[in-house]
Parts: sequence; C-alpha cells; structure tokens
Amino acid sequence: MKKLSILGSTGSIGTQTLDIVDEHPSLLSVVSIAAGKNVFLMEEQIRKYKPDIAALYDEKAAEELKIKTADTPVKVLSGMDGIMEAASADSDITVGAMVGMIGIRPTLAAIRAGHDIALANKETLVTAGHIITREANENGVRLLPVDSEHSAIFQSLNGEKHSAVEKILLTASGGPFRGKSPDELEAMTAEKALKHPNWDMGPKVTIDSSTLVNKGLEVMEAHWLFDVDYDNIEVLIHPQSIVHSGVQFKDGAVIAELGIPDMHLPIQYALFYPERMSLKMERLDLFRIGSLTFERPDMKTFRGLELALKAARAGGTMPTVFNAANEEAVKLFLKGEIKYPEIAEKIEQAMERHISIPDPGLDRIFECEKETRERFL
Repeated sequence: MKKLSILGSTGSIGTQTLDIVDEHPSLLSVVSIAAGKNVFLMEEQIRKYKPDIAALYDEKAAEELKIKTADTPVKVLSGMDGIMEAASADSDITVGAMVGMIGIRPTLAAIRAGHDIALANKETLVTAGHIITREANENGVRLLPVDSEHSAIFQSLNGEKHSAVEKILLTASGGPFRGKSPDELEAMTAEKALKHPNWDMGPKVTIDSSTLVNKGLEVMEAHWLFDVDYDNIEVLIHPQSIVHSGVQFKDGAVIAELGIPDMHLPIQYALFYPERMSLKMERLDLFRIGSLTFERPDMKTFRGLELALKAARAGGTMPTVFNAANEEAVKLFLKGEIKYPEIAEKIEQAMERHISIPDPGLDRIFECEKETRERFL
C-alpha cells in the first residue's frame, strides 16, 4: 500500500488524483490532504478517504471544517504551518498540486521528509528550481512530473542516457486563439479565452495556455527537471494535443508519448513509477484522428512565450517577476479591467523595471514576488 499526501486536493489535479485512488483502492491510501478554502469538498474528501490530517490555508475555513468534521478522527490544521505539516506526514509520495507560489514551502517540507514528489505546481520550479532540485538531490527523493508534457518527456527518456539527448520537443495546443492576428486579439474576451479546444483546466491555466505563457513556464520546468539548456528546448504548436511531447536524441531518433488529452494518465504514471498500471480511460484511435500537424509558435503575436524565454535566460529572480506579473495581469483580464494583449504588456513592464538577483534564497524570492504584485495595486 502506497501512502499519499495530496497538496491541492480540491483542485483539478487533486480531484483527478483521487480518481486514481478510487481506481486502485487496495494499492493507494490517502494520509493527508491540503487545500485553500473549499470546506464543502474538503469535508467530502475527509469522509470518503479518511486521511489523518487535513489542512486549509484559510484559517476561518479551517475552523468551519473542524466543526463539520468533529465526529471524525481527522486532525484539521490551518495556515502555511498546517499545510507544511500535512506535506510532512508519514507518506511515500506527495502530490504537489497547489496553484501558485504557495506550493513552494510545502514541497520543500515534503522533500525534507523524504517523500518522492509528484509535481504539478509550475511555480515551484519556475521560481525556485535551483533550490528544489538541489534539495531533492541532497535528500535522495525523485521529482516525478505530472504535467502531461513533462510526463511525456519523462517517459520518452526512460532507459536513455542524459548524454544521448540532443533536444527536448515540447508541444503546445496553441489555445483557442491560434492563428488570430494582433488586431483580432484586441477584441478577445475572457469568455472566449476560457474555451480551450482540448483540455479541461482551471481559468488561470486556460488563459495562460492562450497567451503561451503556460508554455514558457513549462520550458523553465523542463530545464530544471531534465537538466537541458534552454537552447535545446524547442516548442512546437500541435493543435490535436495527441503528441504530448518528446525527445530528439543525438543519433536523430525522436521518441515521443502519444495519448488522448486526459490528465489521469500522467498522474497515475507518477504515482506508480516505474510500474505501469491498468487505467480505465478512452484509448487513442489514430484511425479516427487521421493526421497530426505541427507549427512554429507565433511569438510576435503571442508574446507570453517570448517574454518567458527572456526571463528564463536572465535567471535569478526574473522568472519570479515574470510569474507574479502574469498572475496579476490575468486577474485584471478576467475582471475585464484590461484587454487581452495588455497581459503581455503588463508582464514586459514588470520585467523592464526589475534587475535580476542571481541565485536567490527563498526569502528573496518571496520578497520579489510581493514587490511585483504591489506594483499592480
């Protein structure tokens, strides 16, 4: 029986992780869960999965949850300290699926507790990749990617030597606005941006997919996960979302992972690695798909990727500025306070104001995040 801690249990990745637990109840057990403030869903999860610890970041929500679950033996905690205690519980693997930089400290706590990490939190590696990878190596734990693209790369590298890698091929759907001109993007609303053609994701990630910011963040993740230079990571627009990513080797061979767009597979692969388990889901029918196409990303129109690469190469605290500025700009766009193209403009302005600090510690990373967000107020 493998014991799980799930950070972000009420979100998209967290609930799909629990689907995998339902699929393999004799092989997986949940010892701790953590989330933001969703009392209703957290109570449901406590009663169904019977974890030892449940933590909500919001203290008022945690108090409400404590009252609602007083008839159970669960230990209800609150705040960052509570989430870190949930992350450090006696488990074999921690699923890092909290959205935002709030996930960094709990992930570090889980690493220091000796847990393998099934990582779905982009910000953890984007802003603190140099810290996370070092700590993982020092503590002898594995970073197992959950994002579909990074899982595909991970699977494609299985059994291969790092020295044989020529480049990473990172695919992107192109989002709902693929092919639009800059003039057309001026009129794009949040409602239209949230209609992703292939994937079912939360609002923030869906907007990031449309701007290609999400792909820029994934380039940074790939750099840290697979120790590959940025010059050797190539982004391809692949509208069908069937080829989830791959690797080109120095002999010219390309190995890639294909499948339908469904996050259950990469989640399960991370949880059971290196074993492959049965999974009840739709199978890929290549006859029905018919053809697979690839395009170069239009970085002049969708500047999120261009700015992400600029931030990545600057390194230090610049990726933190990029990430925080994007999050604040997306909030403004979702509220209708700025136009779609202004997301990239806001990010660029924040980056231009910042002088990157090399090799920052955690405190400096969070200070930089705070300073960037405050400029939006």
